[in-house]
Amino acid sequence: MFEPLFVEKAKTEHDKLAWRLTQILIQLNQGDCLDPETLAEDFGVHRRTIMRDFNERFAFLPLNRSAKGYSLDSAYLGRLSFRDLERFAALAGLNGLFPALTAEFLREIFDQRLQATMLIHGPRFESIADRESDFRRIKDAIVARQELQFTYKKTDGSKSVQVQPYKLINHDGIWYMAAVDQGQPKAYSLSRMLHLQNTTTSFIPDTTILEMLAKEDSIWLNRQKLEAVVQVSTTVSQYFERQAIFPCQVIEKTLADGGLLISGRFAHQRQLFPIVQQWIPYMRIISPLCWQEEMEERLRKYLS
Repeated sequence: MFEPLFVEKAKTEHDKLAWRLTQILIQLNQGDCLDPETLAEDFGVHRRTIMRDFNERFAFLPLNRSAKGYSLDSAYLGRLSFRDLERFAALAGLNGLFPALTAEFLREIFDQRLQATMLIHGPRFESIADRESDFRRIKDAIVARQELQFTYKKTDGSKSVQVQPYKLINHDGIWYMAAVDQGQPKAYSLSRMLHLQNTTTSFIPDTTILEMLAKEDSIWLNRQKLEAVVQVSTTVSQYFERQAIFPCQVIEKTLADGGLLISGRFAHQRQLFPIVQQWIPYMRIISPLCWQEEMEERLRKYLS
């Protein structure tokens, strides 16, 4: 009998799907030959459902079929990390996250080189079905290490830029391109990029930028991060003890009343302000003090 690797079983139909696909991928990745009848019994679904998993959802995988069942081509065994397995399960079960979940596109994602072109943060997503060609152009430019040129639409106008593309990042459902513009790492929203074109200029990726992107959990890209210290009331301190709300969060001190002093590192004050405002009146910025004063001034203007 198959033993699930997740402690908690899925609660929704979508979660059940992602959970099943992930478990199947894990077994394929470790070299198991999977029998559809056995899988159907293990997961409590009809055999047709398992066959659909193999024939449709996993059509992008190099699978071998024999009398004993399905197995992964030996050349691909062990290439996927657990995080990759979860990602591919989500890809196979979510329509709309990528512009077109064709077998060809998923097969490209399975290629090790292309796994390095994108990051996915969060479960929600925007539809970019009409930007498929641009999405693919960016992906190809990242692999080819080729600079891109486009017009970027901003609230105060637009500007032409030429950048070195590093990653496609899905953060809270919005697609961004992480790139370097004149030596500075920046994130560009895909929906605001117009007239995207390839250039003949190539570049060598900066390893420090790649390391920064691997550690970064937001789209606020900046080499120089500023430290801020925030006081959190005992009323909500448990949430910050359970998980990191701030980037690079550190609990510096537990106060006598159960409150906390927490530090984090931010690319800009606008990255911190929305978090603090969300937790008002249970949070205030202690350092830099000017950030707290500026935020209070903005709130006064809003209330007036």
